[in-house]
Amino acid sequence: MNLTNKTILVVGLARTGVACARFLAKAGARVTVTDMKNADQLAGQMAELAGLPITWELGRHEETSFLTSDLVVVSPGIPMEHPLLLKAKEAGREIVSEVELASRFCTVPLIAITGTNGKTTTTTLIGEIFKGCGYLPFVGGNIGTPLIELAESGEQVDFVVAEISSFQLEWITSFRPSVAILLNITEDHLDRYREMPAYMAAKGRIFENQTKDDFALINIDDPLAAGFAGSLKARLFPMSQKQELAQGIFHQNGVITFRHDGEEERFPTENFRLKGAHNTENIMAALAATLLSGCDATRAQAAVTSFSGLRHRMELVRTLNGVAWYEDSKGTNVGSVVKSLESFPGNITLIAGGKDKGGSYTPLAPLVKERVAHLILIGEARERMHAALGSFTDSHFAPTLEEAVSQAHRLTTPGGVVLFSPACSSFDMFVDYEDRANRFISAVQGLEGDPR
Repeated sequence: MNLTNKTILVVGLARTGVACARFLAKAGARVTVTDMKNADQLAGQMAELAGLPITWELGRHEETSFLTSDLVVVSPGIPMEHPLLLKAKEAGREIVSEVELASRFCTVPLIAITGTNGKTTTTTLIGEIFKGCGYLPFVGGNIGTPLIELAESGEQVDFVVAEISSFQLEWITSFRPSVAILLNITEDHLDRYREMPAYMAAKGRIFENQTKDDFALINIDDPLAAGFAGSLKARLFPMSQKQELAQGIFHQNGVITFRHDGEEERFPTENFRLKGAHNTENIMAALAATLLSGCDATRAQAAVTSFSGLRHRMELVRTLNGVAWYEDSKGTNVGSVVKSLESFPGNITLIAGGKDKGGSYTPLAPLVKERVAHLILIGEARERMHAALGSFTDSHFAPTLEEAVSQAHRLTTPGGVVLFSPACSSFDMFVDYEDRANRFISAVQGLEGDPR
């Protein structure tokens, strides 16, 4: 793809926007960056691009730029229904996401992972297995490092492993993974999508450009994910914890079995540090993707055995007065919180709430009724969460996360668990989920003695 002297508009100056603008400007394109924030608000991002020939349209969007650019590169935070994007599309302008742009410069096999929950764990574990098997992977995408940074660096790698969100899939045209993984689909991002079918369709686009030479790895235990199995051009490679498979990967009686083209590999799970049914799904996906890509089974098992999981996902912060405090700031949707609550038999104090995504909280009701002794709600979503769940247990509001921690300290009896699993995004009160996690950890670490 020749970028020299191409007129390119980058919409949005978050991390992917910065990375795209830098790559495109260095490649010789005539780059304009537009963002509704002003220069003062974007001073840090602009400093990262200092010295590059970039035109700035800040505090506004100019319609002319959308209608006259050769290419429009859209950051994930910009919805497809933005009026100027619709006008640009009508005018025949090419519109792409950052992952689409990056994929055009990718010359090695691409492993792409999507799903409502488990993406980051699976993506990270795939990277660790590749490294354990002697390969050099680039691990990025929605997990942190934009894919375009690999194209910019020119680094030589063996595989690209990319966590891909539904937002990133909205503007693809040729993005083609050699292995595409769909872990699960549960209700999420209904503040962005008007209804579930639109969210599901965005997820399903990960398979859109695959061919018979590629693999589509689908969790067939998940009915919404399994619905894509009948419309694939790639080779279906199913995974299941409910049934034995003649071809695919499955888990029964503490053993994960991989079967492909007459070969079989078995992986006992008893020594794996990642526990829980949801993590077994993540491990199966990671093993299947890497074995299909040529990894050695023995070295792959060693990599899985040594992997202890991610920060901010069901992380034990401390135990105080017989109460275990768990931080699960990456639990940003209802399906994720269901898995977290299922990890404990009861006597849970659940701290939840944040920026409302528009979905239903009622799937949490049975577990709240059965296992949650105290519910403490924070953030923008607290009233709606209380309406859905407050009648099932002892419920409280807290104006800040720190006050929620103090309340939990007073309410939770020895032998209990305090679980901070928000079921919401963080952007109403915090910079991101890591900032939220660190605030919780700091408040918990500052607790002293028995408050009662």
